[in-house]
Amino acid sequence: MPHKITLTGLATGPLREYDRYVAFDMREKGSPSAPKGLKKSTFISYTVFVAKKAFNKTGLTKKSIMHEKILIQGEPTLDIPIDECPGEVGVICFQITVLPNKNDKEASAPPQEQNNKESTKQQEEQVPVSQPVANEQKKEPESVQPEVKETTVQEKKAEPQKKQMTNQPKGTQDLLSFDDIIVPEEFLKTRPNPEKTQKVIDFVKRTGRLDEPLTIEKGSNVLKDGYRRYVVAKTVKMDKVPVVYEYQK
Repeated sequence: MPHKITLTGLATGPLREYDRYVAFDMREKGSPSAPKGLKKSTFISYTVFVAKKAFNKTGLTKKSIMHEKILIQGEPTLDIPIDECPGEVGVICFQITVLPNKNDKEASAPPQEQNNKESTKQQEEQVPVSQPVANEQKKEPESVQPEVKETTVQEKKAEPQKKQMTNQPKGTQDLLSFDDIIVPEEFLKTRPNPEKTQKVIDFVKRTGRLDEPLTIEKGSNVLKDGYRRYVVAKTVKMDKVPVVYEYQK
């Protein structure tokens, strides 16, 4: 019997439309607790194929699919051509569901909080009427408010720095110069699978970025995982590559 697979997450690549179906890429982390002696798996990339009718019922668009968390239930397949399936595993989707965001849940709660804040403000305004001395004491904290506003402005200014990583693969912590990466000899003696390497090259040419970050040891910049993507970055002559840090034990 065919195996079934369930995926949750965001689309990592643009929506591609065909005659009767659409396709997009997504990925999931491997097992966080690998058995002793085995290396922890990083990310697995999938290419999902969905019938147009089922996709249209979700209300998703080319733009919204990159920001909505979705649930995919389907069956893995290896019969899709490489040109149409850049992911490591192809998935024929039987059911696609849009999952609610945390922001949507929080949006329903604020009205009660706002009512509580308004009631506390009314109480604070009523107290100084019977206590004139308290007015002088409460005037001083007003000078503190601009500082609070300044900190919020600084936080907003800091936000664009995070947005700079949006064009990079999920999980990227930093952009590191390609020449700063040190490759161990054990990697240099191996040769990545040519077909999988070509898939990553095609993905970079299509999207302008790697599909996953390289795992680098913090401080020493030694490559720990992602040698195939290192070879691809060298092939396409990338100046900087997305990395995720692994700290020394």
